[in-house]
Amino acid sequence: MRFIIRTLAAAVALWVAIQFIDGIQITGPQNTPTYWGTLLIVALIFGLINAIVKPIVKGLGCALIVLTLGLFLLVINAAMLLLTSWISGQLDIPFHVSNFYPAAFWGAIIISVVSWLLGLFIPDND
Repeated sequence: MRFIIRTLAAAVALWVAIQFIDGIQITGPQNTPTYWGTLLIVALIFGLINAIVKPIVKGLGCALIVLTLGLFLLVINAAMLLLTSWISGQLDIPFHVSNFYPAAFWGAIIISVVSWLLGLFIPDND
């Protein structure tokens, strides 16, 4: 159940980023079941990338993260969003992030902030 709630929160965060950033888009008509289904699939892909790839990249970039006082994490988050876009393209999912800056960079910041805000309302069960 927690996985479903977290995926829905990621979908909401992606939707907010799509609304505010011109370079992040889902092609096709909005407010249709296909649009929302695509958003959920992209949220699943994004969640899997953040669960599998991101820890490896953070481990390899640990020195840069410490050296930049954590600011390099913004670059890593943007790269994970671009990777999500690339994988979506390979799977013929109509989600696209146009470039690193400003689309992926600011999109990753928006997704992080919205996910954090939504996470405040999701119980941890700890």
